[in-house]
Amino acid sequence: MITAAPAWPPARDRAPLVEGEVRVWLVSLDLAAESGERLARLLSDDEQERAARFHFRRDAVRFVAARTALRTILGECLDVEPRMVSLRYGPRGKPELAVPFERTGLRFNVSHSDSLVLCAVAGQRRVGVDIERLRSLPDLEAIAERMFSPRERQALRRLPPAQRHEGFFNCWTRKEAYIKALGEGLAYPLDRFTVSLAPGAPPRLEEVPDDPAEVGRWTLAALGPEPGYAAAVAIEGRPARLVCARWQGRTP
Repeated sequence: MITAAPAWPPARDRAPLVEGEVRVWLVSLDLAAESGERLARLLSDDEQERAARFHFRRDAVRFVAARTALRTILGECLDVEPRMVSLRYGPRGKPELAVPFERTGLRFNVSHSDSLVLCAVAGQRRVGVDIERLRSLPDLEAIAERMFSPRERQALRRLPPAQRHEGFFNCWTRKEAYIKALGEGLAYPLDRFTVSLAPGAPPRLEEVPDDPAEVGRWTLAALGPEPGYAAAVAIEGRPARLVCARWQGRTP
C-alpha cells in the first residue's frame, strides 16, 4: 500500500520524472490568481479565448491559473516551455498530450473542487485523480443507492452516523479517480465495481465483477490536500513512489 505524505511541501526545482514515480501537485487557484495576467501569456490562443468567455472574472482567473499550472507541470516533465505543450481531448473528453508529445508515454489527470486543483502525472502508466470538498448532503443515501455498488452501500450503512459523510466522499473520490484513469468518465457505471470507503481503512479497489483480475492491476491512494477535503489517486500497476507537492505558481 502507498500512503501519501501528510504534508504537501513546496515543489522543488524542476526535475525529470523518475522511472516508477507518480507525482501529484496541489494547486491553490486563489493563490495563483494574484498574477493572473502574467500567467495568461503561457496559455494557447484557444485557452485565452475560452478564458475571455467567462462571465465572472473569478471563474476566468481560476481557469487561467489551473491551465497555467497544468502547462507548467507538464512542461517541466517534458523539458519544454509551458506554452509549447500541446493538448487534445480523448473520445470521452479526457485531456491528453498531442503531437509531438503523445509518444513520450507521459500520462496525466486533473481534478478541481472550489479553489483547489490536483494534477497527477505518471510515465508509461494510466493515472486518475479526484478531489471533493466535504459538505453536507441531505440526499447522501439516495445518491449512494443510485451510484454505489451493493457492497459499498452495505459498508456505508455500517459506519457510525458521524463517519458516513467522510465514508461517502472516500468512496466517491476513489471511484472517480479509477474511472478517470480508465478514460471512461461517467460512461462507466459507478455501481459496477467496489472500492473501500471506511475512514482509516486502506484505500483499495476491492471488486470488479466483469474482470476480477482488474483488482490486481491498480493501486489506490488516499490524499489529504487540505482540511475539509477528500481526494484519491488511482495508479495503474504498483508505482515505486508517490510524491506529493504544492505548486507555488513558478513559471519560466
